[in-house]
Amino acid sequence: MYKIQSNQSGTRSIDISEKHLETIEKYQLFRGLIDSNGFVDEQVLDKLKLNIRAMLETETLKDNALLDLCLDVIYHQNMKAFGLQQLVLLYIKWLDDKQEATEPTTTTE
Repeated sequence: MYKIQSNQSGTRSIDISEKHLETIEKYQLFRGLIDSNGFVDEQVLDKLKLNIRAMLETETLKDNALLDLCLDVIYHQNMKAFGLQQLVLLYIKWLDDKQEATEPTTTTE
């Protein structure tokens, strides 16, 4: 279980599970989300919410993990642009750690 800070003062936080991060990876939710300027603002959060809503509205997609991600994280009452930025940073770190764990270790002799 991870915890991200959802506001700049640090008084609010959101719990993120491994399952949440796996769902983000499965659906590539952050791909193309952030503009070239690299800023995460409320418009980016709204774009993510609209993308997920569109995915959930399709009749072929019935994934409880995506619904859990929405309820627990994306639509959490404390989720703001700052929280989304922290979630993106956590996701990047999680991917890096995951990749390092799967790479075979080489020994030098």
